[in-house]
Amino acid sequence: MYGRDVLSGDWRRPKKVAIPEVAADPGLVVEDADGGFCGAVVACDKEAVTLEDRFGRRRLFPLVPAGFLLEGKAVTLVRPAAVPKAAARRSASGSIAVQGLRARVAKESRIYVEGVHDAALVEKIWGHDLRVEGVVVEYLAGVDDLPDVVAEFEPGPGRRLGVLVDHLVPGSKESRLAAQVAASPHVLIVGHPFVDIWQAVKPSVLGFPEWPHVHKGIPWKEGVIRALGWGIDPADAWRRILGSVSTYADLEPTLLGRVEELIDFVTAGDAGDMER
Repeated sequence: MYGRDVLSGDWRRPKKVAIPEVAADPGLVVEDADGGFCGAVVACDKEAVTLEDRFGRRRLFPLVPAGFLLEGKAVTLVRPAAVPKAAARRSASGSIAVQGLRARVAKESRIYVEGVHDAALVEKIWGHDLRVEGVVVEYLAGVDDLPDVVAEFEPGPGRRLGVLVDHLVPGSKESRLAAQVAASPHVLIVGHPFVDIWQAVKPSVLGFPEWPHVHKGIPWKEGVIRALGWGIDPADAWRRILGSVSTYADLEPTLLGRVEELIDFVTAGDAGDMER
């Protein structure tokens, strides 16, 4: 009825007091239990901690059990848990995204593409990169007047022009027009082999194994829509295609290389052009 006998057991042996472990985070102020040196943690590894006092003096102490006092109580300092580095954010093109990007004045250099669909796709994947560089992309509504368009642009030092052409393969109309453009170190015309920019999107992204073959004499976009059984007009088809694209991995490498080449050309050439 009187409870536990207070004299039972080995009452002469003092009870062990658990010493708490405290992470030696930078800025934590502790005191060396033996020598009384007091300072803030400035560095810590798996064996020792460095303290700095209010006079700027630093001392190294081993990480031993109950080796420090925190607010007058004994503690065991331990190395802080490693904080994983946050992965760098990537833009849709795979480049490192620039945080807090501010609008900048556009360069005089330009990139021209054939049509509005080409421009939309380039913007979706490379838009961030182009804004970082201050490069504007414009569309031509076709390449029939390509030689005149290039001449009207008046490329020169500090004013480069890059042009992305669809179906730029030997013997095509596009290749013949590109050949008519006067050679200039300030102009770069590149192209991809696809009949239309739609084909630059990997078909697997859209859920089919390959783009349909369209016979000559049939408008390509209409033939594709009919073969896929979509039952929609080209504008809606393009919205479906563009909506399926989120990163560079959704596009064919042939297009990726050409666009990167154009961006490099119209940006890297600025310093060299101005020196000429």
